[in-house]
Amino acid sequence: MSDTQKTSYFSGASDANAEGNPTYEAALLRCVERLREVLPKAGLRNPKIGRADNTWIWCDGPDWVMGFLSGQLWLAHQLTGDTTFSAAARARRGAFRQMLDDRKARDHDLGFVYSLSSVAEWQMTGDKTARDMGIEAARALVARFREDGQYIQAWNPVGPHDREQARFANGRMIADTIQNLALLHWAHRETGITDFREVADLHEATSLRFLVRADDTTFHTYTFDPATGEPLRGETHQGYADDSCWARGQAWLIHGFANCYRLTGRISALDAARRLAAKFEGLLGDSAVPVWDFALPANGSHPIDSSASAVTAAGAFMLADLVPAEEAPRWKAFGHRLLDGLLEECDLTNIKGAQGLLGHGAGHVPAGREDAMLPYGDYYFMEALMRAQGHKAFFW
Repeated sequence: MSDTQKTSYFSGASDANAEGNPTYEAALLRCVERLREVLPKAGLRNPKIGRADNTWIWCDGPDWVMGFLSGQLWLAHQLTGDTTFSAAARARRGAFRQMLDDRKARDHDLGFVYSLSSVAEWQMTGDKTARDMGIEAARALVARFREDGQYIQAWNPVGPHDREQARFANGRMIADTIQNLALLHWAHRETGITDFREVADLHEATSLRFLVRADDTTFHTYTFDPATGEPLRGETHQGYADDSCWARGQAWLIHGFANCYRLTGRISALDAARRLAAKFEGLLGDSAVPVWDFALPANGSHPIDSSASAVTAAGAFMLADLVPAEEAPRWKAFGHRLLDGLLEECDLTNIKGAQGLLGHGAGHVPAGREDAMLPYGDYYFMEALMRAQGHKAFFW
């Protein structure tokens, strides 16, 4: 690698006065080089989840996780200016077109997929086809809005005859969806169509009302009567129990509410992000990386979740940029603590043959996926490292 390439990695930082951390700079460099190593093996495939040997299982068709590699590639391009990364990201457009064309593949996670692919491509290159795809995805997300309950419907029935899945999915909102609202705010800015903003605002308000408990822990999901919209109860899907606090769900809401405040200036969102982050910090205790659920029995050994830590770290650094100056050091210190824990216990970028960035991700513990590389953990790890170094321009 040339000296020019090395010195260009942090030239895109929005805050020229940010204090760089050599440890984080070195980690980002390793992340970029890992992506460069993996691209020839990946081809046009997108990672789904890691194997025990730290190689990827690849997505087989449309999948909610398939945008996270594109997001990493656009971050790498932003850092380096190297068109190797932008070309690899743009070459994946066919997969994202396929997902939009498959109505059964559309769900509440369209923001994850298209903010990190089509919107990123539009922002980085000005490609109008990418912009149009992003707006089309936003329209599909708005179409999932339930007026009766004021929320975006989560999940789809697996098939037309799967009544059990239909009963499970219908009338349900989940914590993850708040991360997808950025796509709607972007589409509103691009088009001026108020439906995008209104749906985002209403879903945010419903999330705050029903997913956030009085003690600042959170439900993963909340169910409503599908016929009337009447709120029924909080439940879990990927957590330990209905009344527990799934770590990644709390993380989604921390980052999501912080970003909602950044996009809207609504103080209730900033207050929620602060409270949930403080609760996460308290529940973390002395651990370097959180367990996958904060309500697990005290005895026994439990899987940790690097992805929850990465998402929360990115959210903490975002919070530090949004709060008054005297409060910022608290959230920076929290972000540093989480990043340091990841680098100490989960970093794979020095492991020869590993294809991802982080190990020890708890994808879906009740379903047996409890210790693996996760593409979303990798994306948020890069985002958190960049935020720690002063970068502020992302695709949300």
